[in-house]
This record gives sequence, structure tokens and C-alpha cells, in this order.
Amino acid sequence: MERVSSAASRALFPKGPSFTLDDFSNKDFIVRDFVDTLAETAVPANRRSGAAAQQAFDPKPLIRTFENALSQLGSLSEELQEKESDILSQVRRAEIQHDQTLDTLGSKLDQSMAQFEALDLSLNNPGGAASGSTERGSRQGPDTGGGNIAVQIGEKLEELDRKRRRALDATFLVQCWTELSETGQLTPLEDIQRQGGAENKVRCAVISRQLMRISQRLDPASWAETKGGRATNGINGANGTNGTNGTINGANGGGNGSNGGQQTHNTREALEKFSETLEQDLLKQFNNSYRRQNFDDMLECAKVLHDFNGGTSVIAAFVNQHQFFIDRDQLLTDEVTTDGEMWNQLADPDADPPGVEQSLQSLIDEVRIVMQEESFIIKRAFPYYETVLIKFIQRVFQQSIQQRLEMVLEKASTVSTLAYLRSLHASRSYIGALVEDLKTHGLTEHPEPCSSQIAQTMDQQVEELFVPYLVGSSYIEKERKSLEEMYNSLLFKFTLYHSRRPKATRAGFMGKIAQQGTQLLASAKDAYMERLDSSDLTPTQKAMMLRVAGIQDTDKKNEIEVSDEDGVLSTASAKRMMKWLAESVRRTLELGTATETPKDVNVLLGLLMMAMGRVYVETALDAALDVATSQESVKTEPDLSYLPSVRPAVTITSIMARFIQTVLIRLADSNPTVRRNMEAQTRVGIDSIEKKTNSILKTTVDVVINSVSKTLATQKRTDFRPRDNDLESIVDALQTPTCLAICTFLDKVAALAAQSIDGRNLDMFSSELALSLFRLLFEHFKKFAVNATGGLMVTKDIAKYVSTLKAWPLSRDGEATIEVLTEVGYLFIIGPEALRERSRNLTTSAGTGVSGKKLQKADFKAFVQRREDASSVGVQSVLAGL
Repeated sequence: MERVSSAASRALFPKGPSFTLDDFSNKDFIVRDFVDTLAETAVPANRRSGAAAQQAFDPKPLIRTFENALSQLGSLSEELQEKESDILSQVRRAEIQHDQTLDTLGSKLDQSMAQFEALDLSLNNPGGAASGSTERGSRQGPDTGGGNIAVQIGEKLEELDRKRRRALDATFLVQCWTELSETGQLTPLEDIQRQGGAENKVRCAVISRQLMRISQRLDPASWAETKGGRATNGINGANGTNGTNGTINGANGGGNGSNGGQQTHNTREALEKFSETLEQDLLKQFNNSYRRQNFDDMLECAKVLHDFNGGTSVIAAFVNQHQFFIDRDQLLTDEVTTDGEMWNQLADPDADPPGVEQSLQSLIDEVRIVMQEESFIIKRAFPYYETVLIKFIQRVFQQSIQQRLEMVLEKASTVSTLAYLRSLHASRSYIGALVEDLKTHGLTEHPEPCSSQIAQTMDQQVEELFVPYLVGSSYIEKERKSLEEMYNSLLFKFTLYHSRRPKATRAGFMGKIAQQGTQLLASAKDAYMERLDSSDLTPTQKAMMLRVAGIQDTDKKNEIEVSDEDGVLSTASAKRMMKWLAESVRRTLELGTATETPKDVNVLLGLLMMAMGRVYVETALDAALDVATSQESVKTEPDLSYLPSVRPAVTITSIMARFIQTVLIRLADSNPTVRRNMEAQTRVGIDSIEKKTNSILKTTVDVVINSVSKTLATQKRTDFRPRDNDLESIVDALQTPTCLAICTFLDKVAALAAQSIDGRNLDMFSSELALSLFRLLFEHFKKFAVNATGGLMVTKDIAKYVSTLKAWPLSRDGEATIEVLTEVGYLFIIGPEALRERSRNLTTSAGTGVSGKKLQKADFKAFVQRREDASSVGVQSVLAGL
């Protein structure tokens, strides 16, 4: 009974759980919950209730439950493995079918694209409905909608085509890398390259660049060999590794994982070798396209080469192999213009500059045409056209123009310094005009003006082109040297004449100044002769200096003949000097920089003040002053022929001062220090000339006064107190001989003064001389006794003196003062009553002469007392009433 009941109890035990794959495929499946469930189902209900007493733990139900579950899991695992194997087989078959489907779809896609292009052409047919206003678009709604759908379809198809191409390119790229890493060969790329054609070469270049990048990441060993060393000369041009290490090559699955660290092929060398070959092919293709004017193909090649090496090779090929440079390289052996007349004109300071040298002008004109034509090609053939144009401009200036300019200036320097300066200026002006024309034309921006970068490049090239000739003070020194040579040549005979002229000995400060002038003349003359004997003086320059100086090459130093005309100032010569200086100032202003211009014109000012001021004008004034001084002590009538030399000195000084103030000093406004120095230098030089001019005029006044004094001393006592038997001759005579001699001399002085000075200077000189003569005559008539007949001669002489002096340009005060002499003449002929009337207008001021243009009482008394009837009652009553 017990066994039966036991069996029955086991038969009644709940059956173990049953599972399927769905139970484990559920996303909510949790292993821990699954185990807990198994444990709970295996515990009897009476144990779970907890109402009965605790019994001993029986593990058998749990064991049976888990064994049952484990057996079911095993069977399910086998089933799952079978399904997985079946699915993998299906996947392989599906991949094969997919590849076949891709090929089929690719061909169908090409057909679809062709059909789409035809459809697109039909939809966009210009003969169809045109898109107009909003109302017209609403009326043609179906057509517009159809067009938009076609566009969308086209965009989707293009996107699919791009994806397809990318997939094909990726597949091809993997194949190429696999072969390269395993065999070191690039057979697929070489096959494409051998097919020829622009597209195939461009494709090879793109793939080669991509393989280069792959090699850097997957084959770092090839790159580590030359790390920090040479740079590649292939298309990519990169060098060094990108931080990857050798484990990458063995761990990646990019077709080279099987080799691991055992790879023996240097992918970098293979790629560089292929890249070099491919680059040469692209360059050759670019050149061929250039000859055929196939700008689209040129643009494509330039883009690819720019991605690989920045485009340096294609730019170099375009620029270096340009026909312009090839032709010009062959012409560099040609000599510059051998036209002797042109070079002689350049060396002649009095001739107008002939302009730029012909061969250089031809080159620049050709550059203008070539750059305008090539800029059009450059813009169409290069995506980075500004860079190419800059390289082309640099090559044109740094090679063609610079070499020709050097040849021209070297030839000019063998002619003369002036020819060199004129050639330099003409070349700079003509090249500057070229740059301005190109800026206006616009080149790649035509018809708009040039871009700022291109304009800046051309300005920089011009500046660099002339820097060697304008650096530092070399240029202004050549200008100074050239002007100095011409000035010394022009003034040679002048300085030679005055160096031979005997000098008056003067003491004191003026004597020292005269001695300095003598030394200056000697140094100027010696500098000219030394320059003529210099070995570095060219034949043309020597001939020019001799022509300007007016001497022959055969003349000996001490046998050169000079005349008085050579020692006289010439306004024409001064104008020549100013013309030469103005030309130098113009060159300096156009060739120099704004910062250096004040210093440069200061140098030219110093040369002008020395040559024209001291050597020319002051030397002539010194000579005139020497002659004037020597005339003070002569016993005969003085020679005043030196006086007209003052006129050209004043004129030349005025021209020089006007030019300095209006041109030179204004050019120094940007530098206040230099400007003040120039103003001070000019003021000192002009003051020195004015002082010497004043000294000449003052000395002239002294000479005239001395001469008149000596002549007055010859006045006879009987001239104003004649005897009765001389009455007939006195009545017939107009003036005394002394008066006639003095007035004749004064007329000569007035004529010479009018030739020498003018304007206010002449007025002041005449007034000063007239007043001095008035004082001299005023005292002269106090010395002679006058009778009734002699009084008539006094009035005649005084009338002559007054008319002579009043003919001069006097001031109002001077004329009023001279009229007093007429009053003096009346005092000798009028009666006592008239004398009493005139005595009422006298003054009592102390001193001699007149005060307020009226006679003083003392002077009135002195003149009246010289009358023969001064002791008469009538006259004495007048004198007593004073």
C-alpha cells in the first residue's frame, strides 16, 4: 500500500515546464527572472503556503526541473544552429544575386539617365511654355508641376548615380590598395592610364592621391623611413607619418591584414613613382590643351595638380615654357640701341630728353599686349588664376624687364652721368605708365580695374626693380655730381677770368670774405680741370663739358683765352642753370620717396646756393665792389661802368629766390627740420648778396659825392663876382663850367643807375644820392661872395642842379628838399623887402641844412651875408629882424 501510494504521489507531481525559441526571442526576456520562475514551479504548494510546519529541504524537484529545462535548451540550441547555417547560405546566395542585380540596375540606370536627359531637354525646350508672370504660371499649373516633378526625379537619379559611382570607386580603391600592398604593383591604375584621355588621367590622379593617404595610415613603416627627411616629389607631396604605428597595418582589415607585420613592399615608393609619371602626363596634357586652346581641359588638369602639390608644377610649366620668355631669352644677347645721336642727345643738358631707350620701349609695349592676352587665358585655365597671374607678373619683371633695364642703364653709364639719370627716369616713367595701363585694363578682371592684390603686386615689382638704383644716397649723389659738372663747366671761363683779375686789398671782415671768395674761385676752377683729367670720364661726357665751357680739348690749362665778357654776369646762363636744376628736381620728385624728398632737395639747394649764389653772383659783385672802391681815390672822373653788373645780379638773385621759395622749400614741407634749415640757408645766402649789392651802391654814392666835391672845388671865385667887362659873356653863358661838368657827370650816373637797378631800389638810391648832393651844394654856395651880376649866375647854376636832380626818380620828401635850393638862389637876387618877406617863413631848428623843407635862420643869414650889398641898411635891417 505504501509503494502504491508513493507511486501515485510521484505521478501526481506537476510536469516540468516546456519552452520554445519564442520564449527566448522576447525582448523582455531576463535570465534571472527565468531561473526564479523555474525554482518557484519546482517547490510544492504546501511549502509555499508556509501554513504547515517547516520540512527538510528536498532538492530533487529542483534538479529534475533544471535538468528538464537544460535538455530543452540543448535541443533549442541545435535547432538554432541549423537555422543560422541555413540563413548564412541564403545570405551568400543573396550577395551573389545582389551583385548581379547591381550590374543589371547599373545598366538600367544608365538607360534611365539617358532617357531622363532626353526628357529634361524636352521639358526645358525653349520653344515650349516659358515661365512668365504669376498669373501665367497659374494658368500653366500642370506644366509647371510636371517640370518640378521632373527636376525632383532628376535630382534623385543624380544622387543615386553619385552613390553608385562612390561605391564603384570605393571598390576599385580597395582593389588597388590590396594589389599594391600585396604585390607592390598598380596594375589597375596603369591600365586606366594607358587608355589615355583627359578623364582617365584625372581619375588616376584622384585615386593616386587617395592611395597616398591610405598608405600613410596603413603602411606607416614606409613613411617612417624618411621621417623628418626628404619631402616627396610626387603628386601628394606629403612627408612623415600621421601618428599611426605599425600595429595598424596588422590589425586592419583593408586587404592587407593577412600580411601583418610581414609586408615587404614599400607602398610609398611605388605611389611616388607612379605619381611622378602621372604628373608628367598631366603636365603634358595641360601643354597640349594649351596649344589647342582647350581651356576646359586645362582647368581640369590645373585643379587636380593644385590638389596634389599646390599647382606649383603646372604654374612653372605654364610660365617657364611661355613663348614670350623663350623669344625674349633669345633676344637678350641683342645690344641696346646704338643710335649715337640719341645718346648724344641724352648727354646734352640743353637738349630735351629723347625718352626711353628703343629696345626697352619695345619690350614694355610687348609686355602690355602679352599680359592682357595671357590674363584672359589664365582666368579660364586656372581655378586659382590670381596666383598664376602674380607668378607671371613676377617673372616678366624679374627676368625680362630687369635684364633689359640693366643693359640700358649700363650702356647709359658709359655715356655720361646725365645720360644715366635721364635713362633711369625715362625707364621708370614708362614702366610706371605700363603698370597704370594694366591696372586700368583690369587683366583678369577686365573690363573692371585690377584687383587690389594684383595692383599691389605690380607696384611692388616696380619698386623692387628700381631699388638698387635709388637705395640710400646713391641717386641724389649722382644728381649732385651731374649738376656740379655742368655748373663748373658753364662757369669755368667766368671763374678763370676772376681768378686772374687783380684783387683789391681790403682789411677787416670784408677782406676775409673777399679772401674766401678767391679760394672758392680757385677750388671751382681746379675741380673742373681735375675732372677733365679724370680717367673715369667718358669721351662723350668730356666733350659735353668742353662744349658747355666753350673751350677746345687742345687748349692748355694756362693758355685759355678769356675776355671781359666772360667775367660778366649773364641772365641767359643763369636760366640755363635753373633749367638744369628744374630737370633734376623733377627727376628727384618722381623717382624718390616722399620721406627722402626733403633731404634730396636740401642737397640740391646747397649746390644752387654755392654755384649760382656764391661762385657766380657774389663773385661778380665782389669784382664790382673792388672797382667801385678803387674809384674813390681817382683824380679824374670816376669810371662807373661796373654799375650795370648789379642789374643781372639782382635779376638772377630774384629768379633764384623765387624758385627756392615756390619749389624747393615747398617740397620740404613734410619735414619741418629740413625746411627750417633750407629757409635759414637761403636767408643767409640772399642776405650776403643783398649786403654786397648795398655795399656797391653805397660805395657808388661815395664815389659820386667825392667826384662832385672835387669838381666843386674847381669853382672860381670870380664866377659869382664878375667884373664889369665880363658882363656880356656872363649874360650869354647858361651856367658856369663847374655846373655844366657836374650836371653832365650826374646825367651819366643817372643813366647807369637806371640800367643797373629799378623799382624801389632805384628810388632809394636816387633819393640818397640827391640828398647827399643837396647837402654838398647847400654848403658850397655859402663859400662864395656874390654880387648882383653873380647872383644871376647862381640862380642859373642852381636851376640846372635842381632840374638835373629832379629828373631822377625821387621820393616826395626828396623833391621838396631839392626845391629848397631854388629858394637859396632867390636870396642872392631879390631886394631887401622880398628878403624880409621870406625871412618870416624861416625856422629856428638847430643844425645844418633844412628843417621841415624850410630854410633855417642861421642858413638864411649865412647866404644873405655872402651878398655884396649885405652891409646896406636894407639888408642889415632884415638880418637884425631875425
